[in-house]
Amino acid sequence: MAKKKDKKEQQAIEPVTNCDQSMEVVANCDHLEEREVTLAQHEIEKRIIVIRGEQVLVDQDVAQLYNVTTKRLNQQVNRNLVRFPDSFLFILTKEECNEVVANCDHLKSLKFRPTLPYAFTEQGIAQLSAVLHSKKAIETSIKIIDAFVAMRRFLIQNANILMRIANLEKHQIETDEKIDAILDKMEEISPKPLPEQLFPTGCVWDAWAYVSDLVRSAKNRIILIDNFVDDRVLSMLTKRSDGVSATIHTRYNEQFLTDLKKHNAQYPEIQFVQLSHKNHDRFLIIDDKVFFLGASLKDMGTSLCVVSEMTIAPETILGLLE
Repeated sequence: MAKKKDKKEQQAIEPVTNCDQSMEVVANCDHLEEREVTLAQHEIEKRIIVIRGEQVLVDQDVAQLYNVTTKRLNQQVNRNLVRFPDSFLFILTKEECNEVVANCDHLKSLKFRPTLPYAFTEQGIAQLSAVLHSKKAIETSIKIIDAFVAMRRFLIQNANILMRIANLEKHQIETDEKIDAILDKMEEISPKPLPEQLFPTGCVWDAWAYVSDLVRSAKNRIILIDNFVDDRVLSMLTKRSDGVSATIHTRYNEQFLTDLKKHNAQYPEIQFVQLSHKNHDRFLIIDDKVFFLGASLKDMGTSLCVVSEMTIAPETILGLLE
């Protein structure tokens, strides 16, 4: 008996269909096949999955249909294992079992089983009626076999449509992979922000793009220390990610405060802190990094200027503002 079980476990693995998804296709394609299905047969069909190219029922589902425990069912099978060749019954591999658990919600409990489950083919179900020795078992076997036949008929009649669905899914995966490859390549060849950057006079766009990348790179906070700011600075800070705080330390300006109020009414708030005294230099803090700005943020690139990352801690700069 143990030798037969080892042989079954070594069989090649084939894809396992998503049982719940498959039944969704059946439920939504009733117009493709005119047939009356009883609730009992429909419930049986929902449990039929495809493993190694075979339509099968897992022992746990079979036991529920026969109204016996899984342990009792498998005991009877093991006592009559000679009646169940490979074409009737096989043991799922660990990988196949994991696939079943992932795709079939009602079989989640399989992952807690100490032993791997049996999978019964249509012939195996027919053989069970002889093993369980009851009128109920015979009636149940007939219902289950009818469900196997109905599922097979559906798959044959709608093979073209199911194939088209499978091809669409395959093409979608291929398209997603191509898009990911393009994005990875763009990321690879796109210029990265340097620790320091010099902008000649007239390089307004280059400077704006560079600082925009710094803003987008922020994970937690952005703090700008700049005597002269306007609505262009507010526009720049809208590029930050969700959840990133923004604070501007600047001199009092009535027009700027009006613009800031209107901005905060629509977008995530930017805090304003009035500088207590005049500051000559400008700084941009991105998380725990400090960047020296050779010009006000709104004027970057209009004349020769530099952006340089400093080794000083942000709290040192902020402490000097108090």
